[in-house]
Amino acid sequence: MADTIVQLLTEEFHLKETQVANTIKLIDEGNTIPFIARYRKEATGELSDEILRELSARLESLRSLAAKREEITRLIEEQGALTDALREQIAQAATVTELDDLYRPFRPKRRTRATIAKEKGLEPLAAALMEQTLKDPAGAAQEYVCAEKGVETAEDALAGAMDIIAEAISDDPEYRKRIREITYRDGVLVTRGAKEENSVYAMYDEFSEAVSKIANHRILAINRGEKDGYLHVKIDLDEALPVNFLQKQVCGGRRTASSPYLEAAAQDAYKRLIAPSIETEIRNLLTERAGEAAIKVFAKNLNGLLLQPPIKGRTVLGLDPGYRTGCKVAVVDDTGKVLATDVVYCTLPHHDKKKAKAILKNLIEAHNVNLISIGNGTASKETELLTAELIQELDRAVHYMVVSEAGASVYSASKLAAEEFPEFDVSLRSAVSIARRLQDPLAELVKIDPKAIGVGQYQHDMNQKRLGEALGGVVEDCVNSVGVDLNTASPSLLSYISGINTAVAKNITAYREENGKFKNRRQLLKVPKLGKKAYEQCAGFLRISDGDNLLDNTSVHPESYDAAAGLVERLGYSAADIESGDISDIKTRLAKLDIGQLSQELGVGAPTIRDIADALLKKGRDPREDLPQPVLRADVMDISDLKPDMVLTGTVRNVIDFGAFVDIGVHQDGLVHISQICDRYIKHPLEVLSVGDIVKVRILSVDLAKKRIALTMKGC
Repeated sequence: MADTIVQLLTEEFHLKETQVANTIKLIDEGNTIPFIARYRKEATGELSDEILRELSARLESLRSLAAKREEITRLIEEQGALTDALREQIAQAATVTELDDLYRPFRPKRRTRATIAKEKGLEPLAAALMEQTLKDPAGAAQEYVCAEKGVETAEDALAGAMDIIAEAISDDPEYRKRIREITYRDGVLVTRGAKEENSVYAMYDEFSEAVSKIANHRILAINRGEKDGYLHVKIDLDEALPVNFLQKQVCGGRRTASSPYLEAAAQDAYKRLIAPSIETEIRNLLTERAGEAAIKVFAKNLNGLLLQPPIKGRTVLGLDPGYRTGCKVAVVDDTGKVLATDVVYCTLPHHDKKKAKAILKNLIEAHNVNLISIGNGTASKETELLTAELIQELDRAVHYMVVSEAGASVYSASKLAAEEFPEFDVSLRSAVSIARRLQDPLAELVKIDPKAIGVGQYQHDMNQKRLGEALGGVVEDCVNSVGVDLNTASPSLLSYISGINTAVAKNITAYREENGKFKNRRQLLKVPKLGKKAYEQCAGFLRISDGDNLLDNTSVHPESYDAAAGLVERLGYSAADIESGDISDIKTRLAKLDIGQLSQELGVGAPTIRDIADALLKKGRDPREDLPQPVLRADVMDISDLKPDMVLTGTVRNVIDFGAFVDIGVHQDGLVHISQICDRYIKHPLEVLSVGDIVKVRILSVDLAKKRIALTMKGC
């Protein structure tokens, strides 16, 4: 079975068999995906973390399928009904649905019309009808009339026999498979309004689309509308297609005295037994497909959001806007330490805006604030207007940025936030989070359940276990791709590092508090519950900026330190060169060497050699620094200021199936429809855009009443 799984994965992912076999071995040995992706490239053929996660998920699915295959085989064998042909069919079944179809005839049933008919002794009559040997079915049925058994007439006997035949037809796996294909190919998903009132589902009040063509985001919207009671949903199909197929199969192309009964049984089997379950199966299939696609979009968006470049070296004033409860304020220094908090009232007409400005000015001057972070929730627009006015009145250069506050309230009310800021109330914790999101989005956002960050569609309608796994994987990959400072990282951040769980993360910070800063990576082995395997998994992702070994401030794994020293020597550098960073030509020098011979000399593969060279070149650098910096603002625009053909710079806030929402600084994000993203055809906006991208857009139209802004990226 293991060989079969390797072969299947090799074909599905278009990889070499050795790549798949090595990857499975590494996973089974307990290695994490980030570790495998970064430090086992020779074994995997340099597969990305994204491919590795997909392969790992598919591996789990295939193993689950294999376990179900064994279970079904056992259950049928225990009934004494397992034939060689059936065993082969089970072995060849490629999906859970196919296995369910094969097991259906043997599954213990509740009392059905067919089982009642069998209790009345009508199986022989059903078999005779199926064999089409009866010249007079009505006459033959007379033999089964028995008042004691509840068979009053020949018609009762024939009806019972037809119930048995109908259930047999319904249980036939080949028939079900074919009708499933027909329904998917020719079925039409039809929706109609269930309520008179207008709703966000109005476009689906009278809607229909081919099952095989309906878009994933429409499936999720329709499901939500049905769940909320606004829509009735069904699959329409010309009944003649499946019924004719069944009648032809059951009658075998012959016309006999039994044919009318078989045809009636086939029609009954479809309408009463097959159609309802097939419709449910296809609806589930569509939902699963749409959910998986939405999870991938959510994951891509989350990746973009987490990897937005940090704004370092700034003291930030965070504003969590509000109306009645005022605008919560927090000032944090360049390390994220809270310097001051306050509440100002500036968003309602009766508020004292002059007093609010005075408080904010004092905080800005007292703490040398040069950046303001504003949450984009309730009262954000009013707060932004006041901030823009305030900046104009200052005698220092101060900018602001509106940031997503999604999940801030979830974090501020969490146990983690209470432990971090026991002296603050919930609203002030939220202001701190909003300020820190500008300084280091990744470090702050890892404190929040990824599902609460809100960069997807219909996340509450998806398989929550799968969504949690996928998003957790994204956070893990992002944290490990950036690396964390071992001496400053919070337990929340450390817990996402390869090989480190929540308990070990807390032990690391406790060890740090008790013993002072880590001087080298080897000290990690002194941390309680952090063994050799965990050390192997985590060491390369943890950085020490001022430690004993300069390699501890790179992504070079300790297992490759000797190789790194050898490479430095072969390239003609000294330790002082590495320390000073005077190695800008390292890749040029490396290109002049025979990489194969060098691999043999150093005892590591070519991918590791290239990674070591790259790590030395970027020693101590945050990979996010290479990305475009966020757009900072000093003034504010209103949606009424927008005119067609205006060209603006914006930030991509969310990418969805039919386009992307872009923040252009007017509080209301504009939509770039997929058709307006670029001149070439693209299947999905994610082919071109990611959350956090800085883009040029042109205004197409503005609907002030509905607060809708249509944008284009074409020609910009």
